[in-house]
Amino acid sequence: MTSTPKQYQRVVNNCKSLFSSKMEDYGSAWRILRLPSLTDQIFIKAQRIRGLQTNKTQKVDEGQVSEFIGIINYSLMALIQIELGVSDTPDLDHDEALIHYEKQAEIVFELMMAKNHDYGEAWRDMRVSSLTDLILQKLMRVKQIEGNGGKTTVSEGIDANYQDIINYAVFALIHLNAFDQINDK
Repeated sequence: MTSTPKQYQRVVNNCKSLFSSKMEDYGSAWRILRLPSLTDQIFIKAQRIRGLQTNKTQKVDEGQVSEFIGIINYSLMALIQIELGVSDTPDLDHDEALIHYEKQAEIVFELMMAKNHDYGEAWRDMRVSSLTDLILQKLMRVKQIEGNGGKTTVSEGIDANYQDIINYAVFALIHLNAFDQINDK
């Protein structure tokens, strides 16, 4: 069995590759998105995954894997927006965007490693549907915090919820064996 850090990095590297390709196509147009818009994009993807998991038929030929990748990338964009603030224009070039992407991905990876140590890799015994539900729960929390003007009294902030969402989505992709065809390096 491949170690969690290797599996995790494999997933994130594939997500980063898609992010990079989309940056080449669209530039950093996403920089104009406010956090609630990003939250809604992630929510749409999580709802679609839940629908795929519960519906007997599927009418659009895109499965859970592409939606989980989207959740990871939109969540990393949200963390970049928190760090830099929203822009009125696409103000990051390709390389700058990747630097910020990698910085946030590294922060989230370190969080996963710390929590994974404390929880003893409990996620490995979870179902993908449970990870989907946890993502949706975190999104509901984010929406509530956004509705409160970003303020919390005793709870973690929006950034911590996005970080958890990323980790749950990575775990789901590992469970789905989404990138097993890629050799360990």
